[in-house]
Amino acid sequence: MKLATYRRDGQVRHGQIVDDTHVTDLGPGDLSPLLERRDTDAGAPRYPLQDVTLLAPVLRPGKVLAVAANYQDHVTETGGERIDKSRISPRLFLKPATAVAGPDEDIELPSVSERIDWEVELVVVLGRGGKDIPLASALDHVAGYTIGNDISARSMDYGYERDTDDSAVGFFDWLNGKWLDGFAALGPYLLTADEVPDPQALEISLEVNGEVRQRGTTGDMIFSVAEQVAFASRLMTLEPGDVIYTGTPAGVGLASNRFLKPGDEMTARLAGLGTLVNRVR
Repeated sequence: MKLATYRRDGQVRHGQIVDDTHVTDLGPGDLSPLLERRDTDAGAPRYPLQDVTLLAPVLRPGKVLAVAANYQDHVTETGGERIDKSRISPRLFLKPATAVAGPDEDIELPSVSERIDWEVELVVVLGRGGKDIPLASALDHVAGYTIGNDISARSMDYGYERDTDDSAVGFFDWLNGKWLDGFAALGPYLLTADEVPDPQALEISLEVNGEVRQRGTTGDMIFSVAEQVAFASRLMTLEPGDVIYTGTPAGVGLASNRFLKPGDEMTARLAGLGTLVNRVR
């Protein structure tokens, strides 16, 4: 089932996409009410997709979690060593809800950096919360999946000289570069978990202006979706509507020193999950 949040006549609504051509209206607000249930109404109004504007499936998640360095080829391209997952934990960080952007939404380049990068990712949307979730049942807590673009500022310039010899500066610059408005693009819809029998068997790619920059498979993740959900729940209580960006394959701009500029168009694809398009300005 494909569930979507959309705007029609100035109102935010949620519904079910039918035949990739129409959306059946299921109520006001984003699709959060559907995460723990699957209510449908055969008598509900139906609108052509071309007459609505799709938004991020979850407009303001309680938590936007993301896992860094979760594909070995991405780690290698940015100068890292081979990872032995038995000796590390998932590198989990948070992005603010204000970073969320929807499909076809323009991303404004920030004033604090000129090195803006792309990262296509499989995004998990939680339907059931929990604490200390066992690995064996972690996927039972997933409502569905969507496409994400973890846009990142690879350097930060605040307009004054700083002590860059301090190792903490590099870490916090990296972290701050994840927090900017629009830097958590999400969409175009949520594909429910029952439609994704194996989240580790999806082709993933991203193009910039039609040129393929990233291509891989979610099977190359170092930590699987289930491992990420279980680990995150050891650190914090997960809640319905929380999202997890699960990492990106090789091909980011940092590796080739190619960064986004005004007018560029990013097209992120994931098998079965549609296409997420965002332009920068």
